[in-house]
Amino acid sequence: MRFDYDIAPVTGDSKWFTEARFGMYIHWGLYALGARHEWLKGREFMTNEQYHKYFKRFDPDLYDPELWAQLAADAGMKYFVVTAKHHEGFCLWDTKQTDYNVMHTPAGRDLLRPMLDAFRARDIRAGLYYSLLDWHHPHYTVDVKHPLRYNQAFLDAQREKDWQRYIDFMFAQTRELLTEYGKIDVMFLDFSIPPLEGFPGKGAQEWQSERFIRMVRELQPQIMLNDRLGIPGDITTPEQYQPRGWIRVGGRRVIWEACHTFSGSWGYYRDEESWKSVDTLVKMLIDTVAKGGNLLLNVGPTGRGEIDERAVDRLRGIGEWMKRHSRSIYGCTAAPDGLAAPGDCRFTYNPDTHRLYLHIFSWPFKNLHLPGFSGKVEYAQLLNDASEIRMVEGEQEMTMEAGAFNEGRPADTLTLQLPVKQPNVTVPVIELFLR
Repeated sequence: MRFDYDIAPVTGDSKWFTEARFGMYIHWGLYALGARHEWLKGREFMTNEQYHKYFKRFDPDLYDPELWAQLAADAGMKYFVVTAKHHEGFCLWDTKQTDYNVMHTPAGRDLLRPMLDAFRARDIRAGLYYSLLDWHHPHYTVDVKHPLRYNQAFLDAQREKDWQRYIDFMFAQTRELLTEYGKIDVMFLDFSIPPLEGFPGKGAQEWQSERFIRMVRELQPQIMLNDRLGIPGDITTPEQYQPRGWIRVGGRRVIWEACHTFSGSWGYYRDEESWKSVDTLVKMLIDTVAKGGNLLLNVGPTGRGEIDERAVDRLRGIGEWMKRHSRSIYGCTAAPDGLAAPGDCRFTYNPDTHRLYLHIFSWPFKNLHLPGFSGKVEYAQLLNDASEIRMVEGEQEMTMEAGAFNEGRPADTLTLQLPVKQPNVTVPVIELFLR
C-alpha cells in the first residue's frame, strides 16, 4: 500500500529539501552590535551616518565557523541559510559592488566563505539569504519600510535616484554570490512590499523578478528559491507562525518551510527574554513535519562572533532528542489521508520505509487508542530505545480483572499499551511498522 501526494511542481532540486526537514537560519550583521533587533535602523529611523558607528566597530574576533557548523550538525540540522546581506545593506562577503562590506570594517576579511566551507564539510547544504531591500544604497527609493520614510530631506531627494542602478547592483551582487561561492542549494530572497500609507510598493515589476529568476536559474539550475519576489517560487515561507495544515496554493499542496526564531528577534538581542523552551521547539519541529513542511530555526550571533549561549542550550537540547528520534523527521511527511492522530499527538510518515511515527505531546495513562488502525500495524516500539509496545486489536469481550470490568473496544480500534511512566525524552515517539 503506497501513499502519494499531489504536490505542485517546482523547478529546483526539491528531493534533498523535503528529506532534510530541519535547517539553521543565521541572521548576522552590523545590528549585532546594537543588540536590540535586526530592524533597529528602521525602527529607530536612523540615517546612514547614525548607523555608521556599527560599521566602524564590527570586529567579530571570536568568530569560529567550525563551531557554528558543529552546533548545527549536532542539533540534527541538514541545511543552513545565512544573511549574506540584510536590509541594512551590509555585506558579509568581499563584494566588488560596494565598499559597504566586511572587508572595510575592522574585521577585514570575508566571513561568508569560511562559513560555507565549514557547513559543507559536515554535509550541511548551503543556503544564502539576500535582502531585496537595501537601506544603505544611494539609489534605493522610499517605501513604507524605509528608515527615512518620514525624513523630508530624504523624500525631497527621491527625484535624484535612479532605480535601475539599484536593480543592476542587485543583479550584480547575486551573480557574484552564485558564481564565486560554489554550489548554493537554496536562496531566501526577502521581500516584496505592498503600497501602504501613501508610499509606493515594490513587487515583481520593480524587482524585475522574471528576469532575475532567469539569471539565477542559468547560474545554478538546481537551486531552490522562495516565494517573496512577487511571483511563485519553489518554496512557500510562512514566518513566525504555524499553519493549520499542509499549505495549499491554488488548491494544491506546495513545498513549504516555516521560519522561526528562538525568541522575538532574528538578530542578536541582548535583553530579549521570550525564549522558547526545548520542549516547545521540538514540538514545533514535529508539528511542521506532520504538516508536510520544513523548519528553519534561527540563531543571531553576537558582535564578537559567538552564538548566544541561550541558543546553544536549545540547540543541544534539540540535538539530544534528534539523536534518538531523527528517523521520525528525516524523509518524513504528513500521514496518509484517513490516518488521524489521537488528541495531543502528531503523526509523521516515511513513505520509503512505510513507517508511521506517533509523537505523544501529552503522555496518557496506560492506553492509547487508534480508531481505524485495527489490522494495519504489524509491530510497534518506542523509538528512543526500540522497546516493544504491546497492542490489542479489535473487539474484546467484557472481562473481570481486579474487581472491575474492562470495556470492549470497537472492532476497528488498535490500542497501544503504554508504560505508566513517560520515557525520559522531550517528546516520546512510537514507531508503527505498517502492514
